Amino acid sequence: MDRDPVELGVTLLAHLEDESLSVAEAIDRLETITTDPHLTREILDTAELRGIIEREAGRIRTRSGSFVRFESQVVSREGDFECRRCGSSLSTGYFIQFETGELGPFGSSCIRKVTGRE
Repeated sequence: MDRDPVELGVTLLAHLEDESLSVAEAIDRLETITTDPHLTREILDTAELRGIIEREAGRIRTRSGSFVRFESQVVSREGDFECRRCGSSLSTGYFIQFETGELGPFGSSCIRKVTGRE
């Protein structure tokens, strides 16, 4: 599936449940999409330009009020997967379905961390 990493990253930031997080925590979540520092900066800059986040003193505040709806936006699949966040082997992978693309797979605890539920 072709997906625009910038749009997917902006969408992820728009759906974080954290009202405020450090830039390092935001980058940890964005690294599930890309580890390229230039793309990460572009994602943060685009999200800020669109009013989705505010950056101040090493912190990011989310402004969208959206969140991932686990019942309808997260699907699980059985198979042989590797978690995009921690690299663990998974027999069940959890995927977030956004209009801009799919993000995953994640393990059951990493999906909560990526979305800000934990």
